[in-house]
Amino acid sequence: MVDEKERFTSRLSTLPGIRTMPSIGDWVLLSVEEPSELARRVNRRFDRSPLSVPRHIRGAVRVTVNDPKTNEQVITTLREILAA
Repeated sequence: MVDEKERFTSRLSTLPGIRTMPSIGDWVLLSVEEPSELARRVNRRFDRSPLSVPRHIRGAVRVTVNDPKTNEQVITTLREILAA
């Protein structure tokens, strides 16, 4: 899981408008504009919500690290939403 988290974090860092932040556990913290709106738009495309908005960190969302296929779907979805 550690290797997948590193790969996923690296891929997320290439998306425009996203800045990865230090995080622990099985999720990646991202600095974004309008975190609630972004989480809402991404989560409605998935059965299990991959994004959550932490209450104690302004301007951020947490993305759960999943299997490589799901992580790529999250990246593709984020890319589409951020480009719109």
